[in-house]
Parts: sequence; C-alpha cells; structure tokens
Amino acid sequence: MKLQRFALALAGAGLLAAAAASVPVTANAKTGPKPYFETKTANPNSAKASAAEPCESAVGVPTAAGTMQEIYVLPGRTPKAEALEPYNFVGSRANATWYGAVNAAGTQFYYYGLLLQGANLYRHTTYLPADETASPRPTFKKVGSGWSSFKSIATSNYSVAGPRHQYLYGLNTNGSLYRYAIAGAGFKALGPLPGFRGFKAMTVVSETATYDTLLMTTNAGALYTVHIPVAAGAKPVLKLIRSSGWSAYESLVVQGCGTRGGSLIVAVDHDTKAGYQFAMSKANGSKTAITSYGKIPGVVFTGVSHVSLTTHYDQLVGE
Repeated sequence: MKLQRFALALAGAGLLAAAAASVPVTANAKTGPKPYFETKTANPNSAKASAAEPCESAVGVPTAAGTMQEIYVLPGRTPKAEALEPYNFVGSRANATWYGAVNAAGTQFYYYGLLLQGANLYRHTTYLPADETASPRPTFKKVGSGWSSFKSIATSNYSVAGPRHQYLYGLNTNGSLYRYAIAGAGFKALGPLPGFRGFKAMTVVSETATYDTLLMTTNAGALYTVHIPVAAGAKPVLKLIRSSGWSAYESLVVQGCGTRGGSLIVAVDHDTKAGYQFAMSKANGSKTAITSYGKIPGVVFTGVSHVSLTTHYDQLVGE
C-alpha cells in the first residue's frame, strides 16, 4: 500500500465508533483473488520519510460489485501506473478517504474510512495482511441512516496539532453541503451550507487547525476551492480556479506534493472509466497553476467513486 507513515495512537481506530454493533453489509463471499501482497507492505512503518519519496497519486477504487483495488500513478509527460490485485470489499455508491493507521501495540496495520450503501452510512476498518497468503480483511459498522439524498461524501482529519478536528462533508441533491463534526462515538450536525446546486465531485485539498478546503467541480465544468472555517457560523468562501474543462469528472483524488502546498490530482471520468493526472500549485483562485499530464495509460478506473489512500497523520495543505 506504499503508506509512508502510520498513526501510533488509538484515535484513528476510534474515529467513528459505531452506534450499532451489527455488521449489516456483507463482503463478497466468493473465493478470493490471487494473494494480495507486495514486499513494500510487509513493514509499512519502516518506509522512508515522505520527504525522500517522489510525489505519487495513491487511488482507491471501490466498486459496486464489492471489490477494492489500489492504483498508484507517478507523474510525467506520460504518467506511469501500477494497479494492485483487487480484493473483496463491499458494494457501495459513495466513499470518502481511506486513512492508514496502526494499533497502539504496533502490531496491526489497517485502513479506516466511511462509505454509503443505499441510505445508510458505514464505517469500515480494513485490516492489512501480515504475510503473502492473505488478502486485506474488511469489517463494517453502521453509523447512520437517512443518507439516500447525499450524492458525495468527503472527510477531513486534522491530527498533527491542536485543536484537532475531524469533519464529514455531505453533498446533498437539495443543493446544500452539510458538515458534521466527528467526536467520539457520534456526529454533531453543524447545519447545511446552501449554494451548492450544480456541484458534482468533491474532495478535501486542505485541512488545518482553523479551516478545511474542499476542491469541487460543477456540472458545467468549473473547478472551485471551497474554504470552510472551523469557527461556528462562519461562511464558506468559494474561489473559481477554472471556469471550464472539468465537466467530465465525477471523482477527484488529491495528495500533497512538495513543500510549498502543491497537490497531485487524479480526476476520473466514470463514463469512460479513465483517469487523468494533474499537478496543481497551492490554490489561489484563478492564479492557481495547473499542469496536465494527460490520460493515465494501462489501467481502468471502475469505481463508483475514487478515494485517496493516505495516512492518519498526512495533512493536506493545498490552499
């Protein structure tokens, strides 16, 4: 999974402790694919420091058929992609970032994150294999209902300093963006933010102690940043980056790149199952520089949504 750092605290494991103890979704029970493993994942905690690693897009591909695949893309005039073997997951219709973490004893590595299945919100914890004979083992807990009108979700996770925060964002078909503070075993609704009718794809591009920033596209093809202060009652600030050219993309996946707030973006066209890679400078409205590396060759993006694979303590600073 090429994860660079892992959390050593239990905060990651308990981010969304479920209100329900049952597991109402069912992972694909058919015989698993070829063993999922690569030598880089044998000891993720021993990976080189991120400063020494090249920029790379790490994309999760959860599918309606109930599988998960990881695709890694190195930027260049022609991007170079590596797709790992799919493994059993669960069917979903929208997903948020997958965060890598480790238990307090340092003995169990896992991902956690949120997904929508029908009208319900679930938290998954996907345990990573310790040897070459096993695939990742996902588990699921229901944490909410009434989500049928939400078409996209995203999460922020500011964990490196205080005051820490975790937020869940939901884009609703009624044209509003909803924000929920995640605390302990539950959510606190912070009210709807109107003015988002016609928006389509979204993901987090910045998370700091005082604000989060979403990167969002519209049906008409515009690309915006949405700066949302942490302070209660503060209004979001929308900045137009590009007025056209982004209408084809239903998923955006962002990873930080470099020391000046740059980002790598993979934008996915669900109709053609094609991904396109971009490099973006620190976001600054229409002054933002964007370099297109073009279509990613040799891999197919079959997800219902596409998500960032990151770690509990990798913070985004793209705005």
